[in-house]
Amino acid sequence: MVPGMITKSNFRPAVFAANRHVQTLLPTLLRINNSVLYEHQKITLPDGDFLDLAWNRIPEKTQINPIIVIFHGLEGSINSPYAKGIMRHLDKCGWHVVLMHFRNCSGRLNHAARTYHSGETSDAKFFLRWLQQSFPQAPLLAVGYSMGGNVLLKLLGETQAAAPLHAAVAVSVPLLLNHCADQMRTGFSRVYQHNLLRKMKQKLLAKYQQYDYQKLIGLSRNDISGIKDFWEFDDAFTAPINGFKNAQDYYAKSSSRQYLARIRIPTLVIQSIDDPFMSPAVIPQEHELSNSVCLELSEKGGHVGFVSGYLWKPEFWLEKRIAKYFASFFQPAGKCG
Repeated sequence: MVPGMITKSNFRPAVFAANRHVQTLLPTLLRINNSVLYEHQKITLPDGDFLDLAWNRIPEKTQINPIIVIFHGLEGSINSPYAKGIMRHLDKCGWHVVLMHFRNCSGRLNHAARTYHSGETSDAKFFLRWLQQSFPQAPLLAVGYSMGGNVLLKLLGETQAAAPLHAAVAVSVPLLLNHCADQMRTGFSRVYQHNLLRKMKQKLLAKYQQYDYQKLIGLSRNDISGIKDFWEFDDAFTAPINGFKNAQDYYAKSSSRQYLARIRIPTLVIQSIDDPFMSPAVIPQEHELSNSVCLELSEKGGHVGFVSGYLWKPEFWLEKRIAKYFASFFQPAGKCG
């Protein structure tokens, strides 16, 4: 196999935002009052559950221009700053864009006892097949952020040449989940972990009104309240509810780094070496990449940050980079800027 390529990113952080935590938090702070208009659509899954979709505008059945799919990160949604930002930017380019909410992430609890996780690709595969059937003439592209990027890369590795996409971008991906779970136990990264875990535990406690997890997997309400980190959460809930032996088994089977060599469609992976959600140990070597994968590394950028420009005029470099990559395959109808 011809190895893929690792290149150096041309991203340069804003002079006031070189710190990795500033880069990570800045997009949220800069977009705190931003909103995006979208159309809601609900589709039914094979197990009777549902997926909530958010479109910039739902296409006609005869659509021939590309549709770009967004896979959000852990506890993300259409309301996440990066999701609103990329949808707005790609809409300006003239493309149709749709965000797939993972189960329990749209603001409504799903019906099934299980929820989404970093290696769960069956819902995403079903959704992409549904798009193909609903809009058979429209090429499909996808961008995945963080956990959504892990799901996307794993899906591409699983489907290989049969992947339902023409091209893909994955951003700030936790390529080795065990390393990332370790990193989130350290320093300021514990603040991110605390905020994410709080949301995850709240949803799980709310789901307890539908399902007795004590009977299902031996997890009581008190056990949920006492969980302190991702290792504990995944050991107590994610692994057993999804058929894994434990958290280590879940991490080993769900990490996307092992799938990079199998990817057969053009794929850009954008990573920052200073990402506070992970350590440089997660970065693969060139021989681990297929020749369809380009890994673009930046020294700075934080986690889904990549803010450049100036204090009085910040620029969201990531959105332009993603649009430029997609435009190399399909000419946009609008002006991306």
